[in-house]
Amino acid sequence: MTKRLDNKTALVFGAGSSGPGWGNGKATAVLFAREGARVVCVDRVAEAAEETAAIIRDEGFEALAITADVTASAEIAAAVAQTVATFGSLDVLHNNVGITEMGGPVELDEARWHRAMDVNATSVFLCCKHAIPEMLKSGGGTIVNVSSLAAIRYTGYPYLAYYAAKAAVNQMTVAIALEYAKQGIRCNAIMPGMMDTPLIRTQIVGQYADADDMIAKRHAACPMGHMGDAWDIAKAALFLASDESRYITGHCLPVDGGLSSRAG
Repeated sequence: MTKRLDNKTALVFGAGSSGPGWGNGKATAVLFAREGARVVCVDRVAEAAEETAAIIRDEGFEALAITADVTASAEIAAAVAQTVATFGSLDVLHNNVGITEMGGPVELDEARWHRAMDVNATSVFLCCKHAIPEMLKSGGGTIVNVSSLAAIRYTGYPYLAYYAAKAAVNQMTVAIALEYAKQGIRCNAIMPGMMDTPLIRTQIVGQYADADDMIAKRHAACPMGHMGDAWDIAKAALFLASDESRYITGHCLPVDGGLSSRAG
């Protein structure tokens, strides 16, 4: 049976997980492999990249683990080069890396502002900068950026730099999509809403009394009454990476259980 990413090579930045369980990048890398892709798992933490690649290989699919910092242009270029050298092409780029830095315009210091912008936004620019030329060599490809509902909504958290960076990701997505539409490259973004992933336990929990309080309040904030999970993001990414979405580009897709549709 034909799979949705048969004979494709997918480069997933942020393929590890920030804690135990399934993060968005980890789930996406595994799902891409299950759907036929050769997957290159990139993470700043070598063990995290290898853990995801090992899951894929244990299931009988092809995977390569690479350690790279998405704020380092040379390391991204090396990851792209190694991908093409190993598998012969680059067909899907998935940009999943993201961090939160708490603080409003007064509280947030400049160093943390720059870190949030570099990790969340500059990383997307750099990954696209190095991946697009390889996609053009083979006639096109697909780019899926993970943004956030915070790109278009105030979510209640005091993370000014995160709002700004994710808004930048959305507009970069649109600009890239339109610039390369006639050259066979599609570019879309996913905007997760309230998701139950390891990241919230490592980066968001400090905004609540405790972890149980956080989980309960985030579930309650969702119109469906519960948060989504990493597999909801992975399935959206698979759709946008596959030919099923061949006439969709420049779109920023909310995956949020209806949260962006609710007033107030």
